[in-house]
Amino acid sequence: MSAPVTTSALVRTRPAPPARIVHIGLGAFSRSHIAWYTAHAADAQDWGIAAYAGRSAELPQALTAQDGLYTLVVRSKDRDSAEVIESVVRAHRGDDTDSLFDDIASSSTAIVTLTVTEAGYRATALGEPDSSDPAVAADLAALTRIAGGLDPKRAGLGTAMGRLVAGLYLRQQTSGLQGAGALAIVCCDNMPDNGPFVRGLVLALAGTIPGLAAWIEENISFVSTSIDRITPRVSAEEQQILAQTYGDQVAVVAEPFTDWVLSGEFPAGRPQWEASGARIVQDIAPWETRKLWLLNGAHSLLACMGPLRGHEDVAHAIADPACLGAVEAFWDEAERHLPEELGVPAYRQALLERFGNPRIQHLLAQIALDTETKLRVRVAPVAQRELEAGRSAYACATVFGAWIAKNSGTVATGSDEANVLDVAHELRRISSVLADDRGFVNAVQQAVNALSYLAPSA
Repeated sequence: MSAPVTTSALVRTRPAPPARIVHIGLGAFSRSHIAWYTAHAADAQDWGIAAYAGRSAELPQALTAQDGLYTLVVRSKDRDSAEVIESVVRAHRGDDTDSLFDDIASSSTAIVTLTVTEAGYRATALGEPDSSDPAVAADLAALTRIAGGLDPKRAGLGTAMGRLVAGLYLRQQTSGLQGAGALAIVCCDNMPDNGPFVRGLVLALAGTIPGLAAWIEENISFVSTSIDRITPRVSAEEQQILAQTYGDQVAVVAEPFTDWVLSGEFPAGRPQWEASGARIVQDIAPWETRKLWLLNGAHSLLACMGPLRGHEDVAHAIADPACLGAVEAFWDEAERHLPEELGVPAYRQALLERFGNPRIQHLLAQIALDTETKLRVRVAPVAQRELEAGRSAYACATVFGAWIAKNSGTVATGSDEANVLDVAHELRRISSVLADDRGFVNAVQQAVNALSYLAPSA
């Protein structure tokens, strides 16, 4: 286990482990979760992480200055505890593609982990590369040039998936020379079937390079995960306080609760994450569904409804009876479609305690990023199942009503044909099935109307 912080100096307590994991999407969550589990693995001395940031240049620069070390502050309702995490051995800018490609191609690399957010995959609603996205179109053209002989390091690839595919191409080219080959790609973003989802994107992009897709299917595994640890964004002011307290410019704050469930093969090995509390299962679907619907779905509900009630963070929103009632009603609808063996009642109670932690300031504005993409996987599936069961799905309609009201900036009232059609138009951005259900559209319209009479919470 990593040593607790006792001075302002961050010092490794043992030699840095070899970098056998490449992480794409370095941020606070990856450091509170993936890096924490790896630091607490029984064989942590054998598994280091070479991490690549997204858009931030400051984070990898600060971590490099601290030898990859940082402080994880675990914040309960009444106290903080802190420890230095030692699993990150290198931190790179996201645009350091030369190093990224070398790391992915290296025979010592066994795992590539991803936290690039749902929107970062730049996929269509069908899970395909979105060729209408200029960045995706540019990467498809670049991959075609690579197929024609262009060095991937000169191709100017700009998306996470494009860069991953180029790295796998270089791994394919060098595998015979270095003994590299099989590895596992582990998606740690909040999406259902995230392993197969990433596999589909990778194979679609790899199809532009002859032979690459077939090599990937033979050598690369795609692991599905369910991840859970609230890690709020730290304000600049609090970051200064943390720096003064721990001598750390990039400390991370997280809640005590953590959970990680994984399903899939690791052909080149993996850390003994079970010692950290991770669960390796055959069927991940029930676990990821429980988390996506109950935790993430409630977060999206609060991110839409909370600002309409005058709230800025989860703790204040869940303390508002109107928001709490909407969350409980949504959970009632979701629970009907989850297996009993998942212990949903206890999980719901634990979520209420976690949401109500006043010392974890989880900003609703942070959760609200990419809401449209999130609602598609967190709420729409519950609504569709409720409708298929012959029920109104009114609690789900409330979520969509809050989303529409928040987006519009004003809450329209009335139930005339024009308003109904406007609601259907908005819903179609999420699900054509829901948009085509006149009863559900009416329920969303009623929810929008009801929200207009909710005075902000005092």
